[in-house]
Amino acid sequence: MEQTKKQTTRHDWTKQQLLDIYNQPLLELVYQAASVHREWHDADQVQISTLLSVKTGGCPEDCSYCGQAARYHTDIKVQSLLPTQTVLAHASKAKESGSTRFCMAAAWREVRNNSDFDRIIDMVKGVNAMGLEVCCTLGMLSKEQAERLQEAGLYAYNHNLDTSEEFYDEIISTRKFDNRIQTIEHVRKAGITVCSGGIIGLGETVSDRISMLATLANMPIHPESVPINALARVAGTPLADMPKVAVWDMVRTIATARITMPSSMVRLSAGRIEMTEQEQAWCFMAGANSLFTGEQQTLLVTPNPGVDEDMQMLQNLGLKPMTQRKETACASNG
Repeated sequence: MEQTKKQTTRHDWTKQQLLDIYNQPLLELVYQAASVHREWHDADQVQISTLLSVKTGGCPEDCSYCGQAARYHTDIKVQSLLPTQTVLAHASKAKESGSTRFCMAAAWREVRNNSDFDRIIDMVKGVNAMGLEVCCTLGMLSKEQAERLQEAGLYAYNHNLDTSEEFYDEIISTRKFDNRIQTIEHVRKAGITVCSGGIIGLGETVSDRISMLATLANMPIHPESVPINALARVAGTPLADMPKVAVWDMVRTIATARITMPSSMVRLSAGRIEMTEQEQAWCFMAGANSLFTGEQQTLLVTPNPGVDEDMQMLQNLGLKPMTQRKETACASNG
């Protein structure tokens, strides 16, 4: 059902304004976020997305949270790029299970113009032909590579900010925050929708969370997709011993994202395996309207709830899987 939009999007948020939103009494914050959600979206619908790691481990980056970095000793098995037909079979199964978005992740620092990229292009074409929103996260992209992906039918490109510009160097030293922004700009200019969010629980301050959200909310066009991840702690990584993210931190971050980026899909992403059904319900109430499901793994190659479990949760909450929205999701926000 088309919702009546009672506000236009803003792109001039100050950090103090976002902090004031984030720090409101919790119930007032959730009420405001839920109200915005209902103005812009069908509140009883959740988009089901499936993520497949098409190339796992062996990454030269040093992202402190990631078990796929080659320099850390984790239990994650290095796996070369999957055969195209294997990937397409996973995409077909995901569609049958109710997913409308299929995301392919490769543990690369950046895309290189080689036979592996040619195979990714073939995968994009194949998944796009199924009528799914096809998303990739492959690391840094050049302008020309983004254009090639767009021509192949790529619908969305994921490139998370991870954290604030100020805290970024504490988490990653092998690339700069500006590299993230540059890739997002290449994606936007190529006509691909942007999927960009962050991770909470890295040891950042509330101010860092606000700064990250401000960067996203003040982009000329808001990311069509904003994943909010709770740190999935992976043994062997520098952040393995961080405490579990408090659910109210997730709720506050999701609610602030929803209020400041009303047209975006806010995705409840990594870390769900450690959340109860009741905790996830709070996230949906605060404006999350997408989740990753299936037997596949999250970006950090950590366990994720299964399809049957998720479908039962949605039924318990009176939510239903979103039907295909591909044809309308490219509309720019005003």
